[in-house]
Amino acid sequence: MPALVFANELGEIQDFPELDMAGRSGSWFFRPELTDLIPLPEGSDLFVLPRRNPIGIEKNSGEPVLLDTNPYDSASGIQAVAAFMAPAHTAIFSAAYEKKSADVPPLPLFAYTAVGWLDGQFWVCGFRSDMDIRQDSAGFNPNRIRKMTQKKLRAFPANRLIQHLGKCSLTYSCPAAKNYFLGRYEAPLPTSPGCNAHCVGCISLQTSGCCLSTQDRIQFVPTPAEIAEVAVPHLESAARPVVSFGQGCEGEPLLQAETIAKAIRLIRRQTTRGTINLNSNGSLPEAVACLADSGLDSIRVSMNSARKGCHTLYYRPQGFDFKNVLESILVMKKASRFVSLNYFILPGFTDNPEEFAALCDLVDLYRPDLIQLRNLNMDPDWYFETVQQPVREKPMGILRWLTALRQRFPDLIFGYFNPPLR
Repeated sequence: MPALVFANELGEIQDFPELDMAGRSGSWFFRPELTDLIPLPEGSDLFVLPRRNPIGIEKNSGEPVLLDTNPYDSASGIQAVAAFMAPAHTAIFSAAYEKKSADVPPLPLFAYTAVGWLDGQFWVCGFRSDMDIRQDSAGFNPNRIRKMTQKKLRAFPANRLIQHLGKCSLTYSCPAAKNYFLGRYEAPLPTSPGCNAHCVGCISLQTSGCCLSTQDRIQFVPTPAEIAEVAVPHLESAARPVVSFGQGCEGEPLLQAETIAKAIRLIRRQTTRGTINLNSNGSLPEAVACLADSGLDSIRVSMNSARKGCHTLYYRPQGFDFKNVLESILVMKKASRFVSLNYFILPGFTDNPEEFAALCDLVDLYRPDLIQLRNLNMDPDWYFETVQQPVREKPMGILRWLTALRQRFPDLIFGYFNPPLR
């Protein structure tokens, strides 16, 4: 079993073999099973968690143990450590720690996976949830990305969308933007500077002052011509291409449904290749119907919870409710289009028995085609406070949760990315 890891006040990471690593699921701490562990994926990051003490597992008793002092040098401080796994990987346990005081500010908007050390390498509690290599770090050559991005920016100085994506590629290292400039896989089409939800964990706009957003939101609405100038060449030249409205650097694309509908029609007048996808909160079913009529191939509806109460507390919707989200799924299914759920994964919440039952009811009624197993990018403590998650039953465990879903819904697909459909 990998050992607990911690960092001193300088951020230097050490292992402590006297304690096994622990994983957190909601309010519980567990020693991982060997089947829960994989080597830290290439392209992952390690985070130091300020003002948080690490928790490990006592080898003999299996009980969680709080390590509140650096065992090698009591004067050098101690901090918990977490992993931010590379894309296409899903967490089984969150990092195990305890805040040093109640007034500790929330962690930045990333996912925090349990990590340990064994045999000269880091191990994490997670699994590969999609074998698609489109965002694997080994496929990104920084020099080539910079060269191809700059070349495209020079070639299209008047296209504001291309210029915006250049910042996403070169400043924020967005994998989707980099793939666009490399001419492959899925290309992003951010369109909407506004949003009709005030998501607590929004990564492009934070008005609460509690933590910084991880990227800037687009400040303009591109024209249909600008959108088509990005999409058409990509769909024409890339292998199994996808273009997607609704990115992390924008608000809700359904607020720009008229522009997007015009863009889709313009794109389809020039090419029939590839998949046109929309990532959305699903708030406006009438707009979804309009886009389906315009030629939208697939939709990915983001959802933190299949329960109305928890969904509302996280999304803080403005002018829509959970019923509208479900109606948007139904609209696309009635149009015989592909529906994915971008179902945020957080151990201890996702696999809560009540949440599992609600998700099963949703799948039974609305029959989505795919569940994307994407980690929730939010401080777990902050999230549980936000959704007012009651502590009733121990979580099922993420792997058991996934196995139960596969058995109950054998036709349901699980993955991480928007799939190419044609």
